[in-house]
Amino acid sequence: MAIQTPKQRIANERFYKRNQRNLGKSRNTQQSSRLPLSKTWIVVLLFLLIGGGVLQLVSLLL
Repeated sequence: MAIQTPKQRIANERFYKRNQRNLGKSRNTQQSSRLPLSKTWIVVLLFLLIGGGVLQLVSLLL
């Protein structure tokens, strides 16, 4: 093992203590619950799907 200076040893002890407190804990990085599509695009897609279905029903009835 490499020889450590007293300054390095103190820094390593601080690092070890700081990491021991966080060991086994999950990080609080919450992903945003935003949709990958905006509401505008969802409305456009629904309009196209429902509109296409209505046109199919009209063409079947006529």
